[in-house]
Amino acid sequence: MNREGALVSVVDDDQSVRESLLDLLGQFGFAAEAFSSAKDFLASPEVDQTACLVLDISMPGMSGPDLQRELKRRRNDIPIVYVTAHGDAGTRPELLALGAVECLRKPFSQSAIRAALARAVPACRGRAVKPSVYVVDDDISVRESLELLIEAGGFRPQTFATAEEFLAAPRDCGPSCLILDVSLPDLNGLELQARLIDQKRRMPIIFISGRGDIPMTVQAMKAGAIEFLTKPFGDEVLLEAVRGALERSRAALADVAEREALHQRFASLSPREQDVMALVVAGLLNKQVGAKLGISEITVKAHRGKVMRKMKAESLADLVKTAATLGLGATDAAAVDHP
Repeated sequence: MNREGALVSVVDDDQSVRESLLDLLGQFGFAAEAFSSAKDFLASPEVDQTACLVLDISMPGMSGPDLQRELKRRRNDIPIVYVTAHGDAGTRPELLALGAVECLRKPFSQSAIRAALARAVPACRGRAVKPSVYVVDDDISVRESLELLIEAGGFRPQTFATAEEFLAAPRDCGPSCLILDVSLPDLNGLELQARLIDQKRRMPIIFISGRGDIPMTVQAMKAGAIEFLTKPFGDEVLLEAVRGALERSRAALADVAEREALHQRFASLSPREQDVMALVVAGLLNKQVGAKLGISEITVKAHRGKVMRKMKAESLADLVKTAATLGLGATDAAAVDHP
């Protein structure tokens, strides 16, 4: 893989497309990575380094436009070149209106993708995509040294002297982690950890302390901390912990984004379509669904087709997996009453 040029990431559920694009991007002089789903891309370190995204429109889980919206929510405006085998004459204008650089229909020519990338890659300049690393420590010398180390590691430091200052500050939408001193005035590190859990502000935490305390370490780790370091610690030890924390943060954000996209799709279903989906994933045949809902089998098939399209499920197995992610199960099917 070429790592000398700008990084172009490919997100497409078709393996043959991924492989051919990786070869082509290498020929063009780009570094390239490929992902089979939007969730895998969002959970990867490459999301912070990608200069351009070659993105399929229709994929299981999060669609291409879903991923674009999630990136915008994180203030990460990666230039996007869409590729698709579907869509009508209105698809390209709609995607360009959303901010895409180009939308190419498969199969596309080498010259077409090269021209699109030439426009897209310069557009990435000036993007602020560095993950945030928050530091809460009442020792100014520690804050200053950690700020320099974090910057040298390629991350964006934000430092605070107290837990209260940290809680009052706005938090970035993108990947982040917290380096937290245990012994703080007023609200200490363990209390801040508990406060964040109560507020459902999940963030990977790396505790640092001037003394080793086994009960304190156990309490922090049981509450979800990923590391507990005793001062003084090596620079690379801390940076390795930060990298691991940010990987967890990316994975958690990707999971949340996928769930939100699925909930939005489910909400787009009509009440009748939701009923049909609940019964279908529970294992009922079309005839049985019709009998339970008091509608014809033909009508059930029509509703089922709409459910598959709106939920972007390519098979019944996909739909069942989606239902499980949404928390739909036998209880929901049993709650569907005959009209």
